Amino acid sequence: MAITSSIATTSFSSCVGGEDYGIFMKKVQPLMNVKIGKAVRSRTMMGNVNDGKGLFAPLVVVTRNIVGKKRFNQLRGKAIALHSQVITEFCKSIGADQKQRQGLIRLAKKNGEKLGFLA
Repeated sequence: MAITSSIATTSFSSCVGGEDYGIFMKKVQPLMNVKIGKAVRSRTMMGNVNDGKGLFAPLVVVTRNIVGKKRFNQLRGKAIALHSQVITEFCKSIGADQKQRQGLIRLAKKNGEKLGFLA
């Protein structure tokens, strides 16, 4: 059962650009007018979950108000860096690897949040 090239060409051309083209466009046209809205993404909230809570939170807030926000953040950054260095030296002395050190630093951050140091 062989198909000649003239029949195959005629069938292909009539399918793509012939009498079926109008029917095809009528079916596709409504789909082209569909509006797609933006994906709704929840906003990430920066900040401390335990803001204002914890044993040392009032002391931290009073100190920030006295010293000023910019200077307070500088001092806090230095204290966090110093504490991370202490944790790193401790990990070196006991032979803990990088993963364990990162775990200890994350634990220190969580404890600081709970105690109110990051208020």
